[in-house]
Amino acid sequence: MNVIDHVRDMAAAGLHSNVRIISSLLLTMSNNNPELFSPSQKYQLLVYHADAIFHDKEYRNAACKYNMALQQKKVLSKTSKVRPSTGGTASSLQSQSFPSEIEVKYKIAECYTILKLDKDAIAVLDGIPSRQRTPKINMMLANLYRKAGHERSAVTSYKEVLRQCPLALDAIIGLLSLSVKGAEVASMTMDVIQSLPNLEWLSVWIKSYAFIHAGDNHRAINSIRSLEKKSLMRDNVDLLVSLADVYFRAGDTKNSILKFEQAQMLDPYLIKGMDVYGYLMAREGHLEDVEVLGGRLFNISDQHAEPWVISGCHSFYSKRYSRALYLGAKAIQLNSNSVQALLLKGAALRNMGRVQEAIIHFREAMRLAPCRLDCYEGLIDCYLASNGIREAMGMANNIYKTLGANAQTLTILATVCLEDPVTQEKAKTLLDKALAQRPDYTKAVVKKAELLSREQKYEEGIALLRNALANQSDCVLHRMLGDFLVAVNDYQEAMDQYSIALSLDPNDQKSLEGMQKMEKEESPADATVELDGDDMEGSGEDGELEGSDSEAAQWADQEQWFGMQ
Repeated sequence: MNVIDHVRDMAAAGLHSNVRIISSLLLTMSNNNPELFSPSQKYQLLVYHADAIFHDKEYRNAACKYNMALQQKKVLSKTSKVRPSTGGTASSLQSQSFPSEIEVKYKIAECYTILKLDKDAIAVLDGIPSRQRTPKINMMLANLYRKAGHERSAVTSYKEVLRQCPLALDAIIGLLSLSVKGAEVASMTMDVIQSLPNLEWLSVWIKSYAFIHAGDNHRAINSIRSLEKKSLMRDNVDLLVSLADVYFRAGDTKNSILKFEQAQMLDPYLIKGMDVYGYLMAREGHLEDVEVLGGRLFNISDQHAEPWVISGCHSFYSKRYSRALYLGAKAIQLNSNSVQALLLKGAALRNMGRVQEAIIHFREAMRLAPCRLDCYEGLIDCYLASNGIREAMGMANNIYKTLGANAQTLTILATVCLEDPVTQEKAKTLLDKALAQRPDYTKAVVKKAELLSREQKYEEGIALLRNALANQSDCVLHRMLGDFLVAVNDYQEAMDQYSIALSLDPNDQKSLEGMQKMEKEESPADATVELDGDDMEGSGEDGELEGSDSEAAQWADQEQWFGMQ
């Protein structure tokens, strides 16, 4: 047994710091005396040294050392005979299991991917002949191709993964996300489903994700629920998170939150999907719960985008947009494919008046999640904010044609139509169709109520809101009902509705303003004093907005606030 064998054994035992020290010393000896080790031994030392550096997360250094190993491998390939060296014979060296050149290239690509040098990573993996690519190489290539927009190459690589490993479910999801038909994907797994017991559920699972990536949320929900109800599949966290996400996409906030909570109870260390859950909770006004959730996830891992997004949502709905912007940027830095992080940053930029920058982020979110309507809604809001009604109308019509006439697409199109007096009547028709499909769809109810308010049809608006609130309790709906009741001089019930709205979301400024306005009307003698106070408060808000850039810098220096104590 020679010294290289000892280094190899330490590497296999996971003694990385020890390997790094001794391999460094031995490589220096080899540089000073090239006859000390054979080319094959030097190649092995370089790989073990690079592995140890990789383990220390010094990825640029590791990539450099791996490349040096590959150069040494070329020297080894040209050497017809293995030179005998101190501590071993040629035959014993030949019998050693050399580190694979393919594995070294994979490691280099992994370094480049972590360093966000995706083009370099693709170039390294493309250099491996197709027949020599292992499933993990094809999987990495597929993900890189998809991220770069090379969809045909990504499909080819995902299919190659499935050819070698027909139960690679993430590869199946990858194919479905690239619009490959569910039937075609299912055919690639048919042999293994038929040959192995207890896999009859897999075809239903594939069908479920095919519906998700086709934007057919209703059938996706039914399909996943059929799986989740099976006794052997009950309480599966991944299924519950998927179901929660589809409910969210379908605009069913109540059931989405319910399923996220169920999944979280089953797995207290769950991170996947918690960014969407945190967003929904923040949107519903439960900011204290969001703060607790963010802190708990930071304790689990601060190297995932989700806790940063959750804290960003807390800041956004607390109207601290510069802080939300910083947190969203941090989340994107950790995971450039985080749709929720892109939406958070886009929304913060939009609310800070940086509409063109916001548009870039919403477009990237759309590219990553073409079936998520909230990505399109963000972009349409930006167009409307910059008076781009024509662009907004084009986008809304495209969504309507692509995803069909459901309550969500009808409401999006109606929202744009409401911005143009010429298309007001069309907006009313679209909203009526949306509410006929889903009478409980909050966004449609809100837009219809806004239209009725413009037309001063207050009694009709009150009836609409009461009907919507019969089966749900929503801050915005209660507040709007309060506004309508004020319009018909029913002040006492209006005050009750504002109170309910504030109990659901204590930070709802419009409910507070409605309540304060009523109090002023009831106490006219105090109106002047209160008005002065309102003016002063408004001035303070303007001053805070003007200082947003300095605030962003301040929070960039205070990461401990984000749960990193």
